[in-house]
Amino acid sequence: MAVIDLGPAFVGSPQEIAAIAEQVRPGNGASVLEYVQDLEQAYAIPILQVREFEGLSGEELREHLGSWHPPQGYLRLHNPGNLDMLRICEKIAGGEPIRQMTVHHP
Repeated sequence: MAVIDLGPAFVGSPQEIAAIAEQVRPGNGASVLEYVQDLEQAYAIPILQVREFEGLSGEELREHLGSWHPPQGYLRLHNPGNLDMLRICEKIAGGEPIRQMTVHHP
C-alpha cells in the first residue's frame, strides 16, 4: 500500500504544463504536450512524498470487508460506501512505512 502526498494543483496552458514536465524529467515535455494539447487548460499536481506500507492481500481484504473486488482504476475512500476500506487504510498508514521518499522540486 502506498500513500502519496500531493501539493496544490498548478493550472496552466498545455504549453506551461508541458514545460513543467520537461523541467522535472527532461524528454517528458513532448509526450505531456501531446496528451493535453487539445485542452484550454491543463493541470500539474506535484508529488511531495511517497510512503510505502505493508499492505493486505485480496484475500485478507475479503476477510475484513466481506465481498470485495479490486477497483479497476482508483477508489475514493471518503465515499460513504468505502468507509470500512478507509478505516483499514488509515490503520495501515498509521504504522511505520517500509520505505519513503520526499520529492524535491526545482
